[in-house]
Amino acid sequence: MSCTDDNPSTLIDTAPIKGLATYNQNVKSIIDNNCVVCHATVPKNGAPMSLVTYDQVKNAVLNRGLLTRISLENGNSSLMPQGGPRLPQTTIDVIAKWQQDGLLEQ
Repeated sequence: MSCTDDNPSTLIDTAPIKGLATYNQNVKSIIDNNCVVCHATVPKNGAPMSLVTYDQVKNAVLNRGLLTRISLENGNSSLMPQGGPRLPQTTIDVIAKWQQDGLLEQ
């Protein structure tokens, strides 16, 4: 079993954010819909860590290269979600904006 959905139309795309990006308002749903299938409370399919809480996701951005991993090109074996396809750029931009805005929880 892998953490992949080969249908790009099922990936969550998001609109640009006005104001500050926060975990609860903007990022949590992206992680829940695209990452938690493997990065659950008890990680599955070889995932090295859980991405269920704010602190876990913040740590993944700061120390685990989350933005780099989701920004790789399709076909790269390190791309997340595992096996691709790559998340829409607007979705990646939300997480990047969250980091730029200071990784606020609320």
